[in-house]
Amino acid sequence: MSAHPGIDRGHTDDLMSFLRASPSPYHAVANTAERLEKAGFRQVEETAAWDGAAGGRYVLRGGAIIAWYVPEDATPSTPYRIVGAHTDSPNLRVKPIPDTGAHGWRQIAVEIYGGALLNTWLDRDLGLSGRITLRDGSSHLVTVDRPLLRVPQLAVHLDRSVNTDGLKLDKQRHMTPIWGLGSAEEGDLIRFVAEETGVAAEDVTGWDLMVHSVEPPAYLGRDRELVAGPRMDNLLSVHAGTAALTAVAARPELPYVPVLAAFDHEENGSQSDTGADGPLLGNVLERSVYARGGGYEDRARAFAGTVCLSSDTGHAVHPNYAERHEPGHHPRPNGGPILKVNVNQRYATDGSGRAVFVAACERAGVPWQSFVSHNAMPCGTTIGPITAARHGIATVDIGVAILSMHSARELCGAQDPRLLAKALTAFLEG
Repeated sequence: MSAHPGIDRGHTDDLMSFLRASPSPYHAVANTAERLEKAGFRQVEETAAWDGAAGGRYVLRGGAIIAWYVPEDATPSTPYRIVGAHTDSPNLRVKPIPDTGAHGWRQIAVEIYGGALLNTWLDRDLGLSGRITLRDGSSHLVTVDRPLLRVPQLAVHLDRSVNTDGLKLDKQRHMTPIWGLGSAEEGDLIRFVAEETGVAAEDVTGWDLMVHSVEPPAYLGRDRELVAGPRMDNLLSVHAGTAALTAVAARPELPYVPVLAAFDHEENGSQSDTGADGPLLGNVLERSVYARGGGYEDRARAFAGTVCLSSDTGHAVHPNYAERHEPGHHPRPNGGPILKVNVNQRYATDGSGRAVFVAACERAGVPWQSFVSHNAMPCGTTIGPITAARHGIATVDIGVAILSMHSARELCGAQDPRLLAKALTAFLEG
């Protein structure tokens, strides 16, 4: 097997490990926190008093993490440089009363989270992940990373028109996974999860559980120049942002306070206490200003000089559906990060933001591409416009071009994750 000569695989190998170890947003923030701890960051509790000393800190709340590094010479009005991302991905999530079934099959009741490509969850070996909460208020990660569930597709013999008329799936009737034979027993799933996690089932009073494909990420193609894997939207950006933040931490004479803000619930609108439309980021930034002895004037000055790169995956040109893309803008794998533009503010990029992004790419020696939607196609959105509007922060939307967005398994260029991390590092350095 030949290797693509232009690909440095160290970063991408690490990304693949991060993806596999992060089947849920709660795992993603735990793994991010572990990497930050190794780089000298320390966790601070939101309920505790904060000090303004130099160094790296982070806050955890559910499936969100905010991390920042205060340089030695930072003042209360020192602006921020923020990399924004999100930890959640479309998938199937367990309902409050999960045990169900019919006709001798034991099944698990699920809700559809976000804009999942439903057909990609059919006939896959699925594990179970997330968190459980005990009576004492403590939370424990759940990881069942082996074939446990499956959503079986109807055989072609019983749906003769599926290949001509297309697959039609009812979210309620057709997406319920099976996990065994027999009759549904109330509490069976939670008893199983408790045993897997090593806690007493009677102590489990809450859960946030979801399914994930157990197939690991892998290089793809003759020259292995592509990567296939789960949750690239948007753990690819979380991983790159973490690498960038830890790379710039403790570097002398940083002109900004570098920040990583990875939110939950982007895929369903960001309106939660851990989403970008909640107060978490603003609270953290303001408390950092005040901890350094500043007041409202310092906060206003810091925010006015702040820039956020909202990093999320975007659409690579699809070779089988090129007509769905804007003819003059065809982002390609391994072509570098993309600058995402929409004049109707589905993306927050403007000309000034473009200049900031281009400067970072040029400083890092990284190629970049432009993305804009076909005028006849609706445009997706990100945390970018939310961040800009909620906090009055200049925001630029960027990302990595992928195929199969919102599939259980997505595809990107093997070099692009590293190119994104290099661009983000240059941005945070200022």
